[in-house]
Amino acid sequence: MKIDRLLAIVILLLNRRMIQAKELSERFEVSVRTIYRDIDALARAGIPVVTYQGAGGGIGLSEGYRLDRALLNDEELAAIVTALRSLATSDPEADHPSLLLEKIQQIIPASRAEHFRFRTEQFIVDYSDWGSRGELQGVLSLLKQAISGLHPVHFRYKDAEGRVSSRSFEPYTLVLKHHQWYVYGRCMAREQFRMFKLIRMREVTIAEDSTFVRESIVLEELPWQQSWNKPDNQIRLVLRFSPDGVHLAEEWFDHENLEEDDDRRIIVTCRFPENDWLYGFILSFGVHVEVLEPPHVRDRIRTMVQQMQHNYDGTT
Repeated sequence: MKIDRLLAIVILLLNRRMIQAKELSERFEVSVRTIYRDIDALARAGIPVVTYQGAGGGIGLSEGYRLDRALLNDEELAAIVTALRSLATSDPEADHPSLLLEKIQQIIPASRAEHFRFRTEQFIVDYSDWGSRGELQGVLSLLKQAISGLHPVHFRYKDAEGRVSSRSFEPYTLVLKHHQWYVYGRCMAREQFRMFKLIRMREVTIAEDSTFVRESIVLEELPWQQSWNKPDNQIRLVLRFSPDGVHLAEEWFDHENLEEDDDRRIIVTCRFPENDWLYGFILSFGVHVEVLEPPHVRDRIRTMVQQMQHNYDGTT
């Protein structure tokens, strides 16, 4: 914790000409005396910290002191800043993105600061929800603690069919995919790696009295994606989009999977796992799509549409 605090103090001092010891103590929730001890430690380490006395005084760095920026150019730094801002939208409680942003921004020379700011504000990927999801944030926070401490978790899980089960789980990593949070890790009962959707998890608790040994896995290969793409886990799907829905087909499917018929309709041939997500995905296209194959998917979509119509017929 002290090393993290010392680094954070240096970054703040690099970005601000002067800062009060009281403000630092409140920010890091330590005493003013501890802050001055930190300042002494930084000075002994060779950081040129200067203390200014008087009413307008405070703590600062010697004029002209900057971090070395030789390893990255402005374009690379701008890409990092954009990625960090986007990451920060996914987890409002995370402090690290904002700390890194301050660190990066301070190494840009003043003569290029305005141009650099312009480049980093050209676009942002906002992962946050439109509304508040306090319960989800609570589960996220618990899982981050468990992952950091290598503690198993216990929870009740409701699957896509509405079945509820109790799970014991070794969490490895949190995954944000298609605007939904998942946790990937090892299911202790089945001794298999699984992915669980956070909004379906209830009564999450951390087994703080026990730890697990993390296996070596290559997360860069997205192991949760591999089971999704297995050929034996997928079905061949043929969809027909109306002329008014051509833009939807072009937006959601690869062009090599599209074929235009004589009536300017688009035929899409693709492969997907058959699950509740698939049926919701098809229904999201509304009246613009028709399932041609396979027959059992076409029949189920017809049944679901009829049930939806029944829900609205003569009822209040």
